[in-house]
Amino acid sequence: MRPTGKLHLGHLVGALESWVALQGEYQNYHLVADYHALTTNPSTKDIYQNSLDMLVDWLAVGIDPKQSPMFRQSQVKEHSELHLILSMLITTSRLERNPSLKEQIRDLNLDTIAYGHLGYPVLQAADILLYKGNLVPVGEDQLPHIEMTREIARRFNTEYAPVFPEPEGKLTQFARLIGLDGTRMSKSVGNTILLSDDSETVKKKMRTAVTDPAKVRKNDPGHPDICLVFSYHQKFNAPEVLEIRTGCESGALGCVECKSTCAERIAAALRPMRERRVQFEQHPSDVKDILADGEQRAREIARTTMSEVHAAMNLG
Repeated sequence: MRPTGKLHLGHLVGALESWVALQGEYQNYHLVADYHALTTNPSTKDIYQNSLDMLVDWLAVGIDPKQSPMFRQSQVKEHSELHLILSMLITTSRLERNPSLKEQIRDLNLDTIAYGHLGYPVLQAADILLYKGNLVPVGEDQLPHIEMTREIARRFNTEYAPVFPEPEGKLTQFARLIGLDGTRMSKSVGNTILLSDDSETVKKKMRTAVTDPAKVRKNDPGHPDICLVFSYHQKFNAPEVLEIRTGCESGALGCVECKSTCAERIAAALRPMRERRVQFEQHPSDVKDILADGEQRAREIARTTMSEVHAAMNLG
């Protein structure tokens, strides 16, 4: 993940829950993608604090640093070297066809893009292949990048020697959660609920959530399948989903009450995470030690992989 500070519900359902669940099945590596953050914003003024804030959220949701090293991309120099090597194995025309890049250019209203922005899927491929990743939990918008990683791995293995696996992407059930205003969830837009928000803040934010435009008054029949609040119920209030649907469609359940119930369920789900977050915030040196340990362990793996790359390429 790019270090943009404290994380929100979209990060939780799109990635973090899957990361936690996979800890018992795989050896996991969790990357603070601080180089990637520069592709759309070259400022580094807040990048270190944002990295720590994000790491605390990772720890609060249940990432175990003993099982899963957590580290900054910039502190493992092999990422940069492998990125350079892999960039020789893909054409600019292939990168320009990347649908995720086209979405970013449109959403950010960019007239031009940086060289690093065009090539960021290659850096992402290096991030994955450096640890010989087999499975990459991602949001649906990242699947084209996984396919490019597979292509690059295949090209390297054919050109030199079979060093890299071809990774697969893994989507979660709720691969993308819509923001409170009905658009893509983003802190810069201000349509998110943060994992660190307290109960009152969650309730206040939920009051602003858009609902079915046809349901103006309580007794009006609603259409839950087009209501983002109902999608939140599906994730955070599964036992009451049928009751919520019936009440909405019949008009017996008003939007104010529906939002209030949803806010309570979300706040309850976040409560244990907030409590763990406070513990880590009170011991910042422990967080920094966890980061330093993860970076050392990542370097050891990265050096081994690059030794294999050098041997395969006769660069030893």
